[in-house]
Amino acid sequence: MGAKQKAKIHKENEKADEKNKSLPTSEPDQEDRIEADDPLAELEAKLESTQKEAQEAHDRFLRVSADFENYKKRTAREMEDFRKFANESLIMLLLPAVDNLERALDSAGNNRQADNPISEGVQMTLAEILKIFEKFHVKPIESLEKPFDPGFHQAVMQEENDSHPDKTVLKELQKGYLMHDKLIRPSMVVVSKKKETPENHEVNESPEKTKGKN
Repeated sequence: MGAKQKAKIHKENEKADEKNKSLPTSEPDQEDRIEADDPLAELEAKLESTQKEAQEAHDRFLRVSADFENYKKRTAREMEDFRKFANESLIMLLLPAVDNLERALDSAGNNRQADNPISEGVQMTLAEILKIFEKFHVKPIESLEKPFDPGFHQAVMQEENDSHPDKTVLKELQKGYLMHDKLIRPSMVVVSKKKETPENHEVNESPEKTKGKN
């Protein structure tokens, strides 16, 4: 092969190489595709994360809102109770004075004269205090001849009585009082009990005592 022919082949090879270099290869196409896919996947991940954070923030907001509503209701109840019972301690201090005024009027009984200025003064004083009680929703408990109720009565003794059912309030030694339907002092009462008869006494005796008698 001559030198001219070799030079010609070499030039043709150089042209082919240049042509191949100018053509896009498959590798750049795959890299471009990967570069195009990565930003989309990243955006999808960011979107999912943002949605999750938004849902968590919304849940926290609902919990805080519910807690705040409960707090407002609880505070309103506490304020209402405070307004209703703010004067309870003062009422409790006045109760012994009311007891003494009522005892003074009871001790005078039928012997006091209608125009007795002392009795009238005591009665007026008691009436004024009871008006104050009424203003603050304080009222006495009706106990006489009522069934004994441990929620409102404090039994200090029992008394045999056949004219009333068992466990009936016979006497009221000290009045009880309610404030807005709340018990602030129970009534001290005497409660009835049935009289024991010989028949009842024998029935109530234990079998051991009955055997001993035989």
